Amino acid sequence: MANQEKISEIKEEQTIQTSTSISPIHQHEQVDITDLQADNDIPSKEEKDWLIPVFDFFKQNALTIIGIFTLVLGIGYFVKYALDKNWIGETSRVGIGFLVGAGIILTGHFLRKNYSVFASIITGGGIAVLYFTITIAFREYHLFSQNTAFSITCLVTLISIALSYHYKSEILIIFSLFGGFSAPLMISTGQSNYPFLFTYLTVLNIGMLAIVFLKKWKSVGWVSFVFTAIYLFYWTAEKPEILSVYFYIVSYIVFYSFALHNYLKKGILSSFDILMLVLINFTSIIGLVYIFNTLQHEPVIMFPIGFALVNLGLFYREYSKKSFGVNYSVFTGITISLITIAVALQFKTHLITSVWAIETTLLLFIWKKTNNLNIFKISFYILFPLVILAQIMTWTEYIDSNNLIIIFNPIFLTSLVTVITTFANLILLRKLSDANNENTDFFENIFTIISYAVIYIALLLEILYHISEKPWIVIFSVAMLFSLYYILILLLFRRKLEINKILETALLYLFLSLIIIDTLFSGSEIISNFLLKKVQLSFYGLYLLYWIPFMYIMLNILIKSDFFKIRFSYWLIAVAFITAVSSELYHFYILINASQISEIGKLGQHFNLLYLPIIWAILASIFIYKGLKSDISEYNKIGFALISVMILKLYLYDVWKMDNVSRIIAFIILGIILLVSSFLFQRLKKIIKNLVENKDENQKIQNSES
Repeated sequence: MANQEKISEIKEEQTIQTSTSISPIHQHEQVDITDLQADNDIPSKEEKDWLIPVFDFFKQNALTIIGIFTLVLGIGYFVKYALDKNWIGETSRVGIGFLVGAGIILTGHFLRKNYSVFASIITGGGIAVLYFTITIAFREYHLFSQNTAFSITCLVTLISIALSYHYKSEILIIFSLFGGFSAPLMISTGQSNYPFLFTYLTVLNIGMLAIVFLKKWKSVGWVSFVFTAIYLFYWTAEKPEILSVYFYIVSYIVFYSFALHNYLKKGILSSFDILMLVLINFTSIIGLVYIFNTLQHEPVIMFPIGFALVNLGLFYREYSKKSFGVNYSVFTGITISLITIAVALQFKTHLITSVWAIETTLLLFIWKKTNNLNIFKISFYILFPLVILAQIMTWTEYIDSNNLIIIFNPIFLTSLVTVITTFANLILLRKLSDANNENTDFFENIFTIISYAVIYIALLLEILYHISEKPWIVIFSVAMLFSLYYILILLLFRRKLEINKILETALLYLFLSLIIIDTLFSGSEIISNFLLKKVQLSFYGLYLLYWIPFMYIMLNILIKSDFFKIRFSYWLIAVAFITAVSSELYHFYILINASQISEIGKLGQHFNLLYLPIIWAILASIFIYKGLKSDISEYNKIGFALISVMILKLYLYDVWKMDNVSRIIAFIILGIILLVSSFLFQRLKKIIKNLVENKDENQKIQNSES
């Protein structure tokens, strides 16, 4: 018993020590996290899981939603059947519709105390019946004038909003907003009365804003924003006029106030508030600048500059409080983005492409500053393909454009905006991966490849446009030379750009493949065009500049990469080197001996029969020597494979095409080269063997002495 009591006392002491040592740390961590959220305004984790309650709602109320939808359809089918049978007249049909809608709303009213969600859905269904009834009465039966129909629709909307506020039902007010924004479509006669329409929408949006401030129902604002944006863009596309500018500005003020609701009250911006700030700024700029450009008004930069000043004021507010958290970063990013858009528009870049490109960078920047909230990452991945499509459409304008100045033309300046923002995106994604210590996922790899491709195409198309009048071989050679140097730059900065090993190897394979294509086609065509007086000989010198990246990559980059981990790599680089050396010696031979293009065929045949086997024999010897010296069997295989090809070519083809003198010279020279090479290899092999044996013997002596 005494021992047991002693053991229990020891356990209690240990428990007390553990609790006293752990709990302060735990409390300290909680305080730190709270302080961190307060200092940096990082949105809570609940915002990351915003879809969970939505899915829960649909799971729990799926039957109710399906049921009310089915009931409305059933009533509709009954009315249709009654119409087909001529049971009721037009006025009676409308009256039945109103009675049914009112009855459903009344049913929801009585059920609201015990079944609030169910009652809200029921009431929403009743409101939908009323809207459809008004629409049919106006459009099909012409029982009301347009003004009367619109007044009744507005009355239904007001009643539904009042019921939503009275019942404290967010679901019901969403139904009401759908009806309110759909009402103009329901009673439309096809004649555009946009001032009246947007006066109505403005009143509806102000009502929405009041409800948001009173009830904090954020979904209401998003529904209003989507509908308003659709209406505004449709008006802008169909009939751009200066009057719509005022409604854009009013909408900007309303939805900016909506986005800043929490910020003004609590000093916090949630993820969806930030997203609204981004969207309202950029959608407004797209619409306003499009109107000014279409109507040829100036200056278009007044809108991005004006919006930038608004955000600059909020930025200064954060700066004066010495608060450098999420809010500060968001307002900084938006302000800089708007100023960048203003500069781009001043240089006459394409509106949609430039705005979307800058917006992608802003989304990534905000994603980084808001503790990697996925809503901004998802938005980025949705918008980036649209940027690529818009940029492709911009590039197509090169086809029909004439006399564009170098660099300072709208197409290339737009491409330059895309290039700069794409490169900034690559840097931001790299930093995000570093911060999370995570491997780059599949989508980010695809994004990296597409980004480098966009930069490549943007620069290449500008070059090709300005040499488009040259012969096709000049255009092809310049494109190949640019491609080789572009790959070289990527490989030179592969560490700073954090290009992974797989992409690095792929770039090396692409580079060597381009070398083979370039040397096989470009050089011969350039020589032919030179003899035809279509190009200058100096262009052949420009073509030979491919040797600089080729030699640099072979001597400096290949040996430091994972390129040779794949055996096929030895064969690819050997083929590239053999092709380049053989082709350039052939080109020099033609240049020295040919005076007109008709001589190329005969000279080429003579070179292939007499000199090419000798060149291959020398190259084969070099590869075998390299293989023996470095103890890499692949080089030996390449050398012997080249000798085999050369011998087969000599005996199966060349010997039948040569004259007697050439045949004798070729066989004698080739025989001497092969014999000398064989002798040297035997000597080298013996020397290497002796060195290895001496090294092993010295090692044994050192081991015995130790």
